[in-house]
Amino acid sequence: MSTYPISDMLTRIRNALTAEHSVLEMPSSKMKHQIARVLTEEKFIRGYKIVETPSKKRKLYLFLRYNRLNKPVIKGLRVISKPSRRHYVGLDSIPRVRNGLGVAILSTSKGILTDKQARMLRVGGEVICHVW
Repeated sequence: MSTYPISDMLTRIRNALTAEHSVLEMPSSKMKHQIARVLTEEKFIRGYKIVETPSKKRKLYLFLRYNRLNKPVIKGLRVISKPSRRHYVGLDSIPRVRNGLGVAILSTSKGILTDKQARMLRVGGEVICHVW
């Protein structure tokens, strides 16, 4: 059992990309579902699916994306906010990841958003992770 499920999710993605898996299975939660939604919208993964198992638990399936040379589209993932140290930012200090080539995923009062969406909606929040 992981103490921080978001970190566990990103580690599973990183490991699956290293092993060149096309589908990744993990326990589901609302936060993981929203992060998967953002990753799909930003074209880092092909998509996701939530399936309920016979034991009434939900599984989240991520369909990973690779380019023509079979290299992963996601080059890197970094957890920013951790249970031991949360990282909150205001509107003026929302980070740009890799000079705009990457995405910062934030948990805001408007839901889970990318850095660009948060700037457009003029909200700050907790920086969950960076993806590039």
